[in-house]
Amino acid sequence: MRTLAPPRLVATDLDGTALRTDGTISPRTAAAFAKVEETGAVLVFVTGRPPRWMSSVAGAVRHRGLAICANGALIYDLHTERIVESHLIGVDVLEEVVSQLRANVPELAFSVEYEGGFAHESDFPLGGWDRKAVGGLRVGAATLTSRPCFKLLALHPRMEPDPLHAAVHDLVGHLVTATHSSGRGLIEMSALGVTKATALAALAQQYAIKSSQVVAFGDMPNDLPMLRWAGTSYAVANAHPDVLAAVDHVTAANNDDGVALVLEELYK
Repeated sequence: MRTLAPPRLVATDLDGTALRTDGTISPRTAAAFAKVEETGAVLVFVTGRPPRWMSSVAGAVRHRGLAICANGALIYDLHTERIVESHLIGVDVLEEVVSQLRANVPELAFSVEYEGGFAHESDFPLGGWDRKAVGGLRVGAATLTSRPCFKLLALHPRMEPDPLHAAVHDLVGHLVTATHSSGRGLIEMSALGVTKATALAALAQQYAIKSSQVVAFGDMPNDLPMLRWAGTSYAVANAHPDVLAAVDHVTAANNDDGVALVLEELYK
């Protein structure tokens, strides 16, 4: 596993990959992340999470590294906990996407992530994080699409994520980039062409780092663009079958510190 030179950039997904199932970072994984930065390499967390879900992560890693949030839509500085770059879905596109999906996929409910918070329709069931959040607004469709956002989410109560993603892509794939990262029928949409890979490639270019000098870790379909772009790719053992089939290597599961196991070898 040891290479001639350790990677200049480490990119890792969080939920299901670097984080344990309970959403925490183990002491072993936190120590491995610290070692990466101590050696002078760039550490980037590449996640579907919005910035408002990043405070606990920032604290656990002692505010080390940068984060690419919302599947590439935002660059978030963990040192300052501020958004430093964003790619938004415009109002016209947002309205058209919601209209097309509502007309063709019955039972969908929508929510959006803005730079200053989030909003959701009344029939969009909130997860545990959002039920505890402050600032989430329950709004009608017209209000939901009235301002640019960095992520649009569509939830179906019965459909599986893979067929739902295929349907959404066929309907509005020319308007937004759609993906999914959970076991339920929840589709995440970003501005057209925005992925974890596009954001990571742009960030790497700022540091004059080539894709061959990057190692990436992931577990779900929203990680696939990043894993295909990186010079070396790892899936955790609990990853989606499509991810396991696409990567160069498989490490231990997220609950068994799979990311840390690799980093300990790369950054001895």
